[in-house]
Amino acid sequence: MPPSRRALGDLGERLAVQHLLAKGYRIRERNFRFREGEIDIVAELGDLLAFIEVRCRRGGAMGTASESLTPAKRRRLVGLAEAYGQTDDGLPERRRIDVIAVDFEPSGRLLSLEHIEGAVWAD
Repeated sequence: MPPSRRALGDLGERLAVQHLLAKGYRIRERNFRFREGEIDIVAELGDLLAFIEVRCRRGGAMGTASESLTPAKRRRLVGLAEAYGQTDDGLPERRRIDVIAVDFEPSGRLLSLEHIEGAVWAD
């Protein structure tokens, strides 16, 4: 039986963290919640603070994971990143919002993981 949607999302986030650690990032937060929403991963790489949205899709019938980020979600991510930036004066000044897109086969087997740096920006 294929994994549930929730289990697939959890697996996607774990794979994203493993990917980031392998690239030298330091994970600051996971699933950091504000009233307005949640930032999946906050990580540092040198003098860069990255806010990472993890998108998972199974099967591809509804498009890929990277295609699933709506304009409304993009705007919300910008607001969440700005709010997080106000929580600590000692945060790196260089900031970026990335997407890690994780696509799975219908069975739940990993097809691809793509790290899209700077995928979201403020208008």
